[in-house]
Formats: sequence, C-alpha cells, structure tokens
Amino acid sequence: MIGLACDKCGVCVITRYTYEVAPVFTVMEKAVLKKMIEMIGWEDGDGLFNAGGSLSNMYAVNLARFRHCPDMKECGMSASPRLVLFTSQECHYSITKAAAFLGIGTKNVYVVPSDERGKMIPGALEELIVKATREGAQPFMVNATAGTTVLGAFDPIHQIADICEKYGLWLHVDACWGGAALLSKKHRDLLKGIHRANSVAWNPHKMMMTCLQCCAFMVRDQTNLLQHCNSAKASYLFQVDKFYDVSFDCGDKSIQCSRKPDAFKIWLLWKALGTKGFRLLMEVCQQNERCSTIYHNIQNIHNKLFQPQPEYTNVCFWYIPPSLRHLPDCPELWEKLHKVAPVIKERMMKKGSLMIGFQPHGDRANFFRMIIISPQVSTEDMDFVLEEIQSLGQDL
Repeated sequence: MIGLACDKCGVCVITRYTYEVAPVFTVMEKAVLKKMIEMIGWEDGDGLFNAGGSLSNMYAVNLARFRHCPDMKECGMSASPRLVLFTSQECHYSITKAAAFLGIGTKNVYVVPSDERGKMIPGALEELIVKATREGAQPFMVNATAGTTVLGAFDPIHQIADICEKYGLWLHVDACWGGAALLSKKHRDLLKGIHRANSVAWNPHKMMMTCLQCCAFMVRDQTNLLQHCNSAKASYLFQVDKFYDVSFDCGDKSIQCSRKPDAFKIWLLWKALGTKGFRLLMEVCQQNERCSTIYHNIQNIHNKLFQPQPEYTNVCFWYIPPSLRHLPDCPELWEKLHKVAPVIKERMMKKGSLMIGFQPHGDRANFFRMIIISPQVSTEDMDFVLEEIQSLGQDL
C-alpha cells in the first residue's frame, strides 16, 4: 500500500483503485465481501465498499437500468424508454434521489402501499406493475427494504421475488439497517428469501457497530456486470497487460476513482470477534427483551404506541401529557400532540440528557422514534429514557 500526502494538510491517506496501490486492502475487501455474500446465501457474487447506503442504492438502480437498457451507457437518455421502478412507502429516501440523479425521474418511482406493520404489500406491487405496463412504461426494478428506517419493518422478500421473476424485474434489497440479522440464527428469518435478490446493500456501520463509514454493495452476478456498467477503461490506470490478475484492479467497476479502505474496519472487527462472536453480539443487540421492556413500560406512563410489538429494534411512541389525557381520540388531541415531541426534544437537548429523534409519519402527529442498538443498553437505561421524557413533558 502507498500513502499519498495531501498537498493541503499533509495528512497521509490511502487510495483504492488498483491492486498495486493498495494490495493488502484490496485482498481484505475481497475477503469480507466473499463472507458477506456467503451469508446472503449466494454461491458467487461481486461487490465493493462505497461511501454510504444511499450510494449503494444508487449503484443498484444504475445496474438494474444497465441490464435492462445497456445501450444507455453510450447513447444516454435518448436510448431509453420510459422506465419505472417500484418501492414501498416506507423505503429510504435515497431510492427517489437515485431516480432523480440518474435521470429516471421521481415521478417514475411508483410507491407501493405498506401494511400496518410497514411491510410492502405484494398484491399492491403487482397491481402497480400491471398499471405501469398498461400506461406504456417499462418496469425494470423493485426495491425491497429489510429493516425500514422508521418502523424497522422487513418486506416479504420471497413473495416480492416471485413477482420479480414473473415480470423479469431486477430485485434489490436495501438491507442497510437489517442486514445484520443474517448473523443471528434467531433472527435471520426476517430476511427469508434474500438469496433470491439480484443485489443487496448492507451497512456494517449500523447494527454491526463498525466505525463509520462502512457500506457494502453486492451483486449476485457472474458476468462482471459491475465492470461492464461502470468501466471507463482508463488506460493510464487500468492496463490490461499487467503481470498480475487485473480483476484485482477494482477501481474501474466503481463510480469513484479513489476510495477509502472501509472494508478494513469490518475485516479487523471480524478478525477480533470471529463469526461466533459477531453472532452473539448481534443476538444481544437484537434480543427483544429490551424492546419488550420499553414497549410495555410505555403504556404504564401514559404513552401511546405507534405500532404493534416491534419486529426489530425500532420502538415508536407518543408521550401524552396530563393536560391531554382527558381528550378522546379526536383531531383536537392529535393537533395538540403534534407539538409535544418537538418541545420535549428541545428541552432534552438544552439540558443535555438525551438525544432521541421525533418525526411525523404521513398524516400522523410527531412521535418519538427510539432505536435500541448498543449491547450495553440496560433495562435501567430504558427506564431513564421514559422517566426523562415524562419529567420534561408533564407540564405541557
């Protein structure tokens, strides 16, 4: 590996585009990707680490489009029919951003309804595919989410895969948040069917607690699709007559040139913990006892739950101050409740006691979104969170 000094600050950085520049990190990335691909359930595959889950999802959209319309790489949008992709209403916003950035257009992202748990409804997906085809559009991709940002829901991948195979669509699974469940024997069924996906995004810097940033994008492909889609064949970097296997020159299949050696972070952690250690860590993180504790305690101090029993580690709820507890379930209650969470959030930040997110959801009032991720979190910590919210909001 070679350290390149920045001419502005002199800080030594490692860049990743050819094997000769960073041979050790190249091998590490391949080793980690191979292990993650095995855990997805693929016999073989390809992939790379990149700068974030949003970029992984953009890779997926671009790759799916390239498979559907390969001429677009050279001829641009003039070679494209009206393409549409499908994703649930609970998906990450990066899917819509990818459609905008890649010239597909946000209006060509068909939003599939979700059920009360936040899961995509397969029947509604198929109806939208038929509708888009009748309109003269060409469906090319479905994005399923394994661990939605807000509710922590897992789309029914097997059923969605059946539909994708029926209509010849690329299936991408955004498992940036929920991919770590694959490490757990108890919880990997949450991602049942993920081996049928064409591509997967998985962020070890989330539930696996690797240092930021650490994001993997993987493809179930044996035809060098990533290379064909993204390659620019720059002869000043990617010579084909080098003495070593030039498939190790991974920079040409990336849309970046220089990349940080992010795979090293997860490689090192994996070496330290081992797969068994990672599995134990994930099962502690994902165990439902702490979620159940806060779930049941919420109801004991005049809170209202947003969702049924959590499927993952996301717990969403409203705090109802004493002044509103006499009101029935009516528009007046929700109008006033909408203002409660922002005030409590302001107070907790100014006091320096907590940092918990709040948000609206569709036409529902602002609520707290509690995500339990660290294995060090105790039931006492959960009690403190609820007691602090109650203390900061009881006079509202």
